[in-house]
Amino acid sequence: MTIHQKQSIQIAVVGDIHQLWEPEDAIALEQLGVDLVLFVGDFGNEAVDIVQMIAAIDLPKAVIMGNHDAWYTASEWGRKKSPYDHEVEDRVQQQLDLLGSTHVGYGYLDFPDLNLSVVGARPYSWGGQTWRNKKFYREQYGINSFSESVERILAAVRSAAYETVILIGHNGPTGLGDQAEAPCGKDWYPAGGDHGDPDLEDAIAKTYSLGKNIPLVTFGHMHHILKHTKDRLRTMIVTSPEGTVYLNAASVPRIIETDTDRLRNFSIVSLKGGIVDQVSLVWVGKDYSVVSEELLYQASEALLV
Repeated sequence: MTIHQKQSIQIAVVGDIHQLWEPEDAIALEQLGVDLVLFVGDFGNEAVDIVQMIAAIDLPKAVIMGNHDAWYTASEWGRKKSPYDHEVEDRVQQQLDLLGSTHVGYGYLDFPDLNLSVVGARPYSWGGQTWRNKKFYREQYGINSFSESVERILAAVRSAAYETVILIGHNGPTGLGDQAEAPCGKDWYPAGGDHGDPDLEDAIAKTYSLGKNIPLVTFGHMHHILKHTKDRLRTMIVTSPEGTVYLNAASVPRIIETDTDRLRNFSIVSLKGGIVDQVSLVWVGKDYSVVSEELLYQASEALLV
């Protein structure tokens, strides 16, 4: 069977939701005419109701869970604060059951119509270079270290059908800068330092060595509004010498009210010939029209030749 790849693929990346998802968001995605939707996690504090709405979206999609999606489960600290009885309920598993194969944490999904695969990094990441929540990762995935995590991500890469691979994580990789304003920079006191995921950086390097094309690595977790300064926003885009675009999509809050409108944001990525052509942050109004569009990245003509 011959696969005819679309000339231009439109991808919506949905940053950290934190309970701000409504039925209107699904309509907005349809109106935007996207071919694929990527969710980078943090739907809420084990917000099964939000995940239920995400699971019902009738568009090609891939999802990875964030640290808030196991907020009351992954750590002893969280379990002590849990509003429900873990002997009776498992809200992490409820979310996974709803999402089914669309949850790609430590997994992958092939999209034949788009001639690409989406591979998920380590789910539930808090970021940083300390291996956290050891018991949780051991029980959920049988993983005990960053090195084992790298191998699990690479197993998904090797299983993916297509040469073009998009990687999604909740947090981004190390290596994108150690300034507080960097895509994964530590912006709380004392500000500064790379809070990325070292296993994701290692997995990306090894994915290149397998001959895969990685046009896009996208993630959230580190919100655009910075804690240490209000003079600027976090850097949202970094590009690598290999041509990969790294997109932090955590524009939070993702729904805002104005005097006359209710706006919701999406990051829109245009992919042409296996290369990211353009990235924009768009805000959609109550009438589902694009109220504003901020161009975050435009590929040079030389890249697209």
